[in-house]
Amino acid sequence: MAAFPRIILAGLSGGSGKTFVSAGLCRALTRRGLSVRPFKKGPDYIDASWLSLAARATATNLDPFLLPQGVVAALFQEKAARADISIIEGNRGLFDGKDLEGTCSTAELARQLDAPVILVLDATKMTRTAAAIVAGCRAFEPGLNLAGVILNRTAGERHRGILKECIETLAGVSVLGALPKSAENPIPERHMGLVSDQEHAGREQALDAIADTVEACVDVERVLEIARNAPAPAPAPPVPWPASVCAGSSAAPVIGYVFDAALWFYYPENLEALERAGARLARLSLLSSEPWPDIHGLYLGGGFPETQAAALSANTSVRQRVRTLAQNGLPIYAECGGFMYLCQSLTIDPNGDNGTHDLAGVFPLATRLCPRPQGLGYVEALVEVENPFHPLGARITGHEFHYSACMDPALPTLAPPTALKMLRGQGMIGKRDGLVVGNTFASYTHIHALGTAHWAPNFVRAALEYRQKSQ
Repeated sequence: MAAFPRIILAGLSGGSGKTFVSAGLCRALTRRGLSVRPFKKGPDYIDASWLSLAARATATNLDPFLLPQGVVAALFQEKAARADISIIEGNRGLFDGKDLEGTCSTAELARQLDAPVILVLDATKMTRTAAAIVAGCRAFEPGLNLAGVILNRTAGERHRGILKECIETLAGVSVLGALPKSAENPIPERHMGLVSDQEHAGREQALDAIADTVEACVDVERVLEIARNAPAPAPAPPVPWPASVCAGSSAAPVIGYVFDAALWFYYPENLEALERAGARLARLSLLSSEPWPDIHGLYLGGGFPETQAAALSANTSVRQRVRTLAQNGLPIYAECGGFMYLCQSLTIDPNGDNGTHDLAGVFPLATRLCPRPQGLGYVEALVEVENPFHPLGARITGHEFHYSACMDPALPTLAPPTALKMLRGQGMIGKRDGLVVGNTFASYTHIHALGTAHWAPNFVRAALEYRQKSQ
């Protein structure tokens, strides 16, 4: 068996069914007793969380835009080293990237990892045309190993038979399975994609049902064979984790991070980078009335504050606690949903019962939920204002995906200042992002610690300084 058995599940577009198949394979193989390591291509928290749950192992995001090429391979090999199989779910369409050349696409990731690709194809109302699509994908870019096709949303046995014959005869690619049309998705969707596994009460039953369908409709043994026949990749250098900034006998500062139904969008590598830089992490909640330990820094990730707005607002003691910590100079780093929580209020439906909810009030701004995305895609930004986390002049990469918007159109001229000039992406307003007040930094931009190497050490240094000043 070759080292690093692996496959990439790709689609022609979002909504093709690749998450269904990826999660089903993860759970089916895990139930067989295999060690499955899940990966998700691209900036994504929700699908990655479902994959983690399906495989009972933490999913890792791999993205050629967020991470330099050498880091992509290094991170994959570090996390996949002891797995029986790695299942990598692509994003968007197979060749969809950030420009005409398809830079940062799933196909590019497949080439970087030298991984065979299995295409999940929505076959609704097509037969012979499916073969043309598969043949086109197979020949579109050099260096792509299209190892098989899994058909989705097929109409019946006759439909499946014609599709299989056409694709294998005319496109020369094996059909590894065919899923029927489903009247109901076990994992429903909403405004930011799949419903969060944090809010899905029947998540285990849903994943087992998906695995049952995959076991019945897909040649899982053939999928395993393809993964095991993947070529051994060239050895990658070690992952460039940060070194500890805690000199000598300095005790580790405590950085709290909120992980609850409201805020839970974190790349595991961001948390790991903080620990490697010398921090001790404490998991916190904005929804619970439980007391917090003494902390020297606070990390507020993204998530769904809009679905928990009433409960967040009702927890006045925590809102006051966060506001007081910010006023006292605690280093606070907030992304997207975390930024929304730090504002004065969040308006969800101004004309309905679920109107405006008061929040922490660290920033003199309000946000409102909009019917369409206000920022979506990769981000590049230039740091123009001093702050504890990003050095002046640094260019940072990240991504944004938010339906909320700032309600004050004068934001670019307001104090507190915005630290980030958006070179790519929308940010908060007027191509600006990254509010700074004292030691608090908040933005719509999500970063990955291994693509923004200064972030974790700077965060830990700021926490050390705060602890020393507060002693």
